[in-house]
Amino acid sequence: MSKLVTGREMAAVDQRTIEEAGISSAELIERAGAEVIAAIAARWDGLAGLQAVVLCGKGNNGGDGFAVARLLRAGGGSARVFLAADRADVQGAAAEHLQRCEQEGGAVEVLGEDLAPLEVALRDADLVIDALLGTGLRGAPRPAMARVIERIAHCERPVVAVDIPSGVEADTGQVHGAAVQAVLTVTFGLVKVGQLFYPGRSHCGALHLANIGFPESILSDAASQALLLSAEGLGPLVPRRRGDEHKGSCGTVAVVAGSVGMTGAAALTAEAALRSGAGRVHLGVPASLNDILEVKLSEVMTRPLPEVRKRRCLSLRALGEISAMLMRADVLALGPGLGRYRETEELVRRLVLQTELPLVLDADGLSAFAGQAEVLKGRSAPLVLTPHVGEFARLSGLDKRQIIDAPMAVARDFAGEFGATLVLKGAPTVVALSDGRVAVNSTGNPGMATAGSGDVLTGIIAGLMAQGLGAEAAACLGVYVHGRAGDRAVERLGEWGMRAGDIADEIALAMMDAARSA
Repeated sequence: MSKLVTGREMAAVDQRTIEEAGISSAELIERAGAEVIAAIAARWDGLAGLQAVVLCGKGNNGGDGFAVARLLRAGGGSARVFLAADRADVQGAAAEHLQRCEQEGGAVEVLGEDLAPLEVALRDADLVIDALLGTGLRGAPRPAMARVIERIAHCERPVVAVDIPSGVEADTGQVHGAAVQAVLTVTFGLVKVGQLFYPGRSHCGALHLANIGFPESILSDAASQALLLSAEGLGPLVPRRRGDEHKGSCGTVAVVAGSVGMTGAAALTAEAALRSGAGRVHLGVPASLNDILEVKLSEVMTRPLPEVRKRRCLSLRALGEISAMLMRADVLALGPGLGRYRETEELVRRLVLQTELPLVLDADGLSAFAGQAEVLKGRSAPLVLTPHVGEFARLSGLDKRQIIDAPMAVARDFAGEFGATLVLKGAPTVVALSDGRVAVNSTGNPGMATAGSGDVLTGIIAGLMAQGLGAEAAACLGVYVHGRAGDRAVERLGEWGMRAGDIADEIALAMMDAARSA
């Protein structure tokens, strides 16, 4: 898997490349400019006749912009270049590229208080190149720079951001003031944290990762905040069948789920476990709901379990029958749609502590441990927890704002303390491993914000674990496949009408997509 870095971590990669690989800063800028030009040519079907406004800052991001302007003119386009800084403040390699830009026939106009020349240029432009701030921004842009960014925001022209949209923090994705809204962001070497976390992610538009010559040895050795879940890194984990398998050797998932009004959660979890490759799925549900699940699920073996009759949720008396069911299973998926009646929650707590099977704990199963999370430390078998932010707040005792502001840090701390694999669902989903590593998902879309989507994820992870993957590998691959299935579904249906069942329908093809990338 590739890495996800902060601005400082990427700057360290730049510096090592200059010192160890002998590639100068000016050459890196030249290559960055060429990659931006290639991305523009691909999106706009060539450069001939293209009119651009190129906005440059004083740093190396501005240097990239000068290179882009020069190469655009060389390719048959035109560029009007503005510098949002004093000329004397442009130093080093950026100054070298400013000089080259001017020497090869292009004027560079310095922006002052009067932005009228910029506004006139924007009206005539086909697109805008944002090379103002780059990945070094912390906090809000200064007022003079914010004025320029606001003009870009209101010009109604497509914007290509160089490395990251100006105004977005590369380290967090936070936006503290004015920020560019790009249709395309061309970033270099490694993806930045702020390009995956909102609101920064929404400012990037399409994200194009370009390699400008950073040696693989330096990239692989780079310090990083997290790993990036991608098809290339996860493809080898997709379970392969030798040819002589049978349903028993492909793994058995036990699902304990459902209550009155929540049969869908149980059905989605079971269906997703099958779709991800498990050979058999046994589903335990309250007895009065069994007939409903029999109709819903043709390929799943259902088991009616003792229930609290007036509430039609699982009774503590179901413990013995569930234990018998687990004797024929390889993994347990527990929690979706169980409800939060006190007797059902007590059943969940006893099951979690008694079973020695690998366990995926989700939804109401997690809520049973609200205020009692320490109990989970008593488990020795592999444990995957799959909360969304609200469930994680109840489980951990943290405030939702704390979780939203620092999802990687809080997930890492919790997983390390509890010796579990934590899947913190969100945009993006974060997977924290017990050894302190954190992975961030690259797939998924807003259409997946629909009831039952999390139940599908639980089933996928359980299905992968049943086939022999460890908890951490199954969580990482499962999260990626879940998001990829959602991406396939949104291509067919759009964001508005997607259902969780549509995501489940795409699991098999999403698995194939990942497998082909190995």
